[in-house]
Amino acid sequence: MADNSRRRRGAAPEPPQAQQAWLADVATAAAADAGGVPVGLLGDYLPMLADAAVSGRRPRRAELEAVGRLGRQAAEQGISAGRVVQLYLSSARRLWQDLPMVVRSRDSEVVRAAAEAVLHVIDDAVATLAEGYAVARRDLVRREEALRRELIDDLLRGDSDLGSLVERAEPFGLDLARVHQVALAAPSRRLPDTDTAISALEAVIFDRLGDRDVLVATKEGLLVVLAPAEAAAAGGTAPAGQDNDLGRLMHGELNRLRHGRPWRVAVGRPHPGLYGIARSYEEAREALTMAGRLHTDKAVISAHDLLVYRVLLRDQPAMVDLVSAVLTPLTQARGGAAPLLDTLDAYFATGAVATESAKRLHVSVRTVTYRLDRIKTLTGYDAADPAHRFTLQAAVLGAKVLNWPAERLPSTT
Repeated sequence: MADNSRRRRGAAPEPPQAQQAWLADVATAAAADAGGVPVGLLGDYLPMLADAAVSGRRPRRAELEAVGRLGRQAAEQGISAGRVVQLYLSSARRLWQDLPMVVRSRDSEVVRAAAEAVLHVIDDAVATLAEGYAVARRDLVRREEALRRELIDDLLRGDSDLGSLVERAEPFGLDLARVHQVALAAPSRRLPDTDTAISALEAVIFDRLGDRDVLVATKEGLLVVLAPAEAAAAGGTAPAGQDNDLGRLMHGELNRLRHGRPWRVAVGRPHPGLYGIARSYEEAREALTMAGRLHTDKAVISAHDLLVYRVLLRDQPAMVDLVSAVLTPLTQARGGAAPLLDTLDAYFATGAVATESAKRLHVSVRTVTYRLDRIKTLTGYDAADPAHRFTLQAAVLGAKVLNWPAERLPSTT
């Protein structure tokens, strides 16, 4: 290039063919500087710079619009913004170093005017390039978010065409033949800034599990995480604590956010295959609903821990009949059935130890024993009798699931 420059210093103005060859050399060298970015992304940028140096002409709107389209094209090709900008700046630097008109001129005012004109073109072109790139990136992100939402909806529904889902899941790195589990995160109120929450979850989960076979999205006001699980965990055979690892990871990261606290996370059991994803989702959603009905203070709930409630609800008419037959006599007590139900719940949760039950309820031991006697009188069931205990405990669990007595029992007719 330097030899070409020395030849141009004493030469007559170059013919168009020679100028085109010179600009092509500049473009090729700049593309190499930028790590092999395609030369075609420069478009007519270099002729604009050369023209500005010679005549001082500012770029026309149509020329800048063409640069903006090149920025969008670069984004769609997956080229980083830094490399595209480097291509434009490097080509401007190389062109200026070897610009024939400026090199021949000994007039500092001419050089200053040429430099100012070239800088105007660089400023306008790079700004337009970056704007076009940003617009394309936003469009790509919106398109990816829409595809992600559609994919997660179909995966969680579980009734879509398998072949189509496999094809659509591949760009997201999902292997639908693997064992997966679904976790749902519910904010305390309205779902906050979804982009921030999704980005936070993706960062920590990708760091822990890798960036494949993980999908983070939103659905019906909840954050949804689809993540791989060990094959040995399929069908819920892994310990509940292992199932909850994903839930604890999510809860810890979400609680760092300014909005949405306190979060509650429910984790479905791992299941294999496409339909296992839908099954894990239903378990996680059911666990969230159940946790609300049970008024539990646990922040991370595992579907594994709530299997007994699923069994109880599988035959709801029978459960309604059990609650009605065993517990409705408690409504005759002074203060209603609720205090007596709370006492039974604490009594069973503490292993039938009255002193521990009293601590949990913040009442005296005498109050607990009085209430247990009252329950025995009203229902005929003695909580201290192993033969009666199972019936009472099953009825209490059913009442919590049915939200009785706060709500009327469903009709069984």
